[in-house]
Amino acid sequence: MTTEVLLAAAEGEHNPLVPVVSEIILGAIIFAIVIYGIWKFVVPNFEKAYAERTAAIEGGLNAAETKQAEADAKLAELEQQLADARHEAARIREEAREQGAAIVAEMREQANSESERILEHGRTQIEAERQQAVASLRSEVGSLATGLAGRIVGESLEDDARQSRVVERFLADLETDGAGGTAN
Repeated sequence: MTTEVLLAAAEGEHNPLVPVVSEIILGAIIFAIVIYGIWKFVVPNFEKAYAERTAAIEGGLNAAETKQAEADAKLAELEQQLADARHEAARIREEAREQGAAIVAEMREQANSESERILEHGRTQIEAERQQAVASLRSEVGSLATGLAGRIVGESLEDDARQSRVVERFLADLETDGAGGTAN
């Protein structure tokens, strides 16, 4: 077969296994033009798309990091506000307890002073009623004693001076008998 190829080449016939040099050169030039066109027009568009995509991804990551930092800051702020609110609530509860204790103490003091006032008023009233009862009893006992003494003696004890001496003596006797009787 090699001999036939060589013979055909010598005769000027074209061998299909051996390419023609002009076709190789023309194919190389067209291939170079296509490569240049791809390199000049297509590759920059791909590079631009890759750059835009990279920028978009990096921008998204940066935005996500920024949002995460903002969310963390907001969370810390809310936790601080919550801690402050809890502290404030505890302070208000403590103040309310103190105020309640102060009110209870004040009410007890008022109740004690009111009870003392009522007791003192009652004592005063009882003493006044006792004095009134003693005075009333003195006058009644005096009247009865003078009437009885007048009947016993047989003379009238209508004289005021005489009547008051008899009443005073009678009451004094009653008080000494009553004091002596309670001592036994």
